[in-house]
Amino acid sequence: MLIIDKKLCIGCGICESSCPFGAITVAAGCAEVNDSCTLCGTCVDNCDPGALKIEGAEASVSLDLAGWTGVWVYAEFRAGALAPVSLELLGIGRRLADSRKVPLSAVLIGAETGDTAQRLIGHGADTVYRIDDPALAYFTDEAYGAIMTALIRAHKPEIVLAGATAIGRSFIPGVATTLGAGLTADCTQLAIREEDGALLQTRPAFGGNIMATIVCPNSRPQMSTVRPKVMQALAFDHERQGTIVEVPAEPAQLSARVRVIESVISEQDNVNIQEADILVAGGRGLDNAKGFTLMRELASSLGGAVAATRAAVDAGWIGYPHQVGQTGKTVAPKLYIACGISGAVQHVAGMQSAETIVAINRDKDASIFDVADFGLVGDLYEIVPKLLQQIEERRKS
Repeated sequence: MLIIDKKLCIGCGICESSCPFGAITVAAGCAEVNDSCTLCGTCVDNCDPGALKIEGAEASVSLDLAGWTGVWVYAEFRAGALAPVSLELLGIGRRLADSRKVPLSAVLIGAETGDTAQRLIGHGADTVYRIDDPALAYFTDEAYGAIMTALIRAHKPEIVLAGATAIGRSFIPGVATTLGAGLTADCTQLAIREEDGALLQTRPAFGGNIMATIVCPNSRPQMSTVRPKVMQALAFDHERQGTIVEVPAEPAQLSARVRVIESVISEQDNVNIQEADILVAGGRGLDNAKGFTLMRELASSLGGAVAATRAAVDAGWIGYPHQVGQTGKTVAPKLYIACGISGAVQHVAGMQSAETIVAINRDKDASIFDVADFGLVGDLYEIVPKLLQQIEERRKS
């Protein structure tokens, strides 16, 4: 909580003007705080007399664990569409909620969300908290974070799940920090520990060499971001009933220091590789940017998308949105074809969850063959055209 030392406060008003959430006002020569405070710490940093400090953020969420109940999923709504990972989270969320015998809720933040809330109910949600406001058309950490934080404080869910996407990774850690809660990133498995109901959060560690299971027994909510394509979405049930709760956004919550002028989707990079079932990836072994023309041709013939290693991106052969690995995106497609990729641990950490991995490399000792289900040793410029030919022949027959 935010503590105001009235003896030290000089009523200068700097905290009031610097607060992005409009949570502080100066009255009768002294600062006062309201319920809009998110404990972001901006006022504390700007208070020269030292009259403001934050205390007890972690203790406040760990006093009464029994008071926190329910499983929540952040339903990511971007560019007018629901991110597929949201439905995957409802699938695992439904299983966790049933195990704990508690309701499953979804939080939908955005503008012009249409029938998305009803879709979330059909895929497993019991309740959908919908915050639909024109000011939320573009994502900002501050606005989305303030809304999510306020909802969690008001309803106290014991588990909160979000996708390990660019948006989820951007604002969910801030929410966890404000709440003093534990957060495990990039989870690939979730389960409930029977003896105490704690959430077991499993994720790769040390470049994927081990799987670590993390527990947050003394704080609530237990928060996780989950990799796309690792959980199974439930089939849509047209008969399923649920509750949609309309939550108005407070003006202070919509206030942000960042203003999005325009959002532009590149024609070339409009495919989210994290949502593709088939990926054709190219590495340094392509030798030049022209090699990605062949990668795109193979990906197109298979109905997939193109991915790349950091080396290929750094060389300027393809854009960063296609990069897979520790410094890029984590993917888990049904089929991953690695062409000219040596298999560095940083890249493998981002694609080893693929169901089937096919590696094409002229070096028979390349590390990529250690994780591949099928390996082809040879020149990719000879092998890939033959694959294309086989695909075309199969299509005709």
